[in-house]
Amino acid sequence: MKSVSKSVASLAVGIAIDRGLIRSVNESIFSFFPELSDLRSPDKDRIQLVHALTMSMGLAWVEATPATGDDNDEVRMHKASDPCRYVLGLAVTGEPGQQFLYNTGALTLVSAIIRKATGHPLDEFARAELFEPLGISAFEWSRVKGDSDAGGGLRLRPRDMAKIGQLVLAGGRWNGRQIVPKAWIETSTQSKLKASDRQSYGYLWWLGRAQFNGRAVQWIGALGRGGQSIRVVPELDLVVVVTGGYYQDYSPRAFQAQYGVFKDVLKGISPPA
Repeated sequence: MKSVSKSVASLAVGIAIDRGLIRSVNESIFSFFPELSDLRSPDKDRIQLVHALTMSMGLAWVEATPATGDDNDEVRMHKASDPCRYVLGLAVTGEPGQQFLYNTGALTLVSAIIRKATGHPLDEFARAELFEPLGISAFEWSRVKGDSDAGGGLRLRPRDMAKIGQLVLAGGRWNGRQIVPKAWIETSTQSKLKASDRQSYGYLWWLGRAQFNGRAVQWIGALGRGGQSIRVVPELDLVVVVTGGYYQDYSPRAFQAQYGVFKDVLKGISPPA
């Protein structure tokens, strides 16, 4: 699912906070990594978990794209003996929380934080607290240096991706059981930072608009490279899942299929009564 994995990791964070295993999103990043205290500085001490969730840590980062090849921070992070040390060792470029910069390294930190807080790697914690309650039994979540690849290593069937979308649509409830706190669903899918001219970002969820019957409707999205997506449109009681294999580049063509399917679905449904 590539970066759709990030949004699923957000749900796991919400569960961990609800269990009291993580105190809040305002916890200092370094409070989870005492072994990396030699990297601390007055600027980096301002970085909190919330800044990892909103891609706004204020650290230098070059994301992996076909254009950057192997010359990017994501590749170097995965090759590093300590990926978390690599991420937190990068240069400060600004005040945390001020500017959106897409950073898969943030998810390396989130994955390690969940392991440290819960005592289980993210994939095991998600299996027990999220996937099993949803009846999801067939999944894979790859690991890098022992931690689940929260940035892009999750594999799910489309029908199970749809369950994730339905869970968000229902405010975290499934078959009468509250799996993810409703308050977490609400806050994590609210706009925190502007990500582009057309989209904003919550806690590892994209937020955008689409046209429906001549008016704009809001969607909540988990979006991954190659054409993977879960889009939720609360106003229309709608979940749309798309998978694809267009990995060549990040041009508009790379997202045309997934968004085209979504638009076609909107054209094909009847307005709510």
